[in-house]
Amino acid sequence: MPETRSNPRSDQNTPFHRLGGEVVIRRIVDHFYDVMEQDPAAAGIRAMHAADLSVMRSKLADWMIGALGGPPLYAQRPDKGCMVSVHKGYPIGAAERDQWMACLRKAFDKAGVSDEMRHMLDTPFHDMADRLRSQ
Repeated sequence: MPETRSNPRSDQNTPFHRLGGEVVIRRIVDHFYDVMEQDPAAAGIRAMHAADLSVMRSKLADWMIGALGGPPLYAQRPDKGCMVSVHKGYPIGAAERDQWMACLRKAFDKAGVSDEMRHMLDTPFHDMADRLRSQ
């Protein structure tokens, strides 16, 4: 009998589902940008963004929802872009990567993300952020 593969988008064990779905991921993203706006340690990456972060909040949330196994909302956006291309023009080095990760980790704290999920997600997000480096 041929092996059947489950559709990861319908798998209830995806990080998307395990985190609590779209509502929780949007909450994490809101916390992320709140930290970026308020924490002086994130001033370097905050300066790379527009004054109004509402579009970025929506884009990051849509991207994260799809990346974590939920519906592909970012892929359906007319204003989507390749993550590497979108960030290519910014001076992103190790310091900026680390600021981004610090904001994400604090957002996970504020959203009450379990240690298990934090451990599962930390390396993939760090690796993704590292691939966006231009310096």
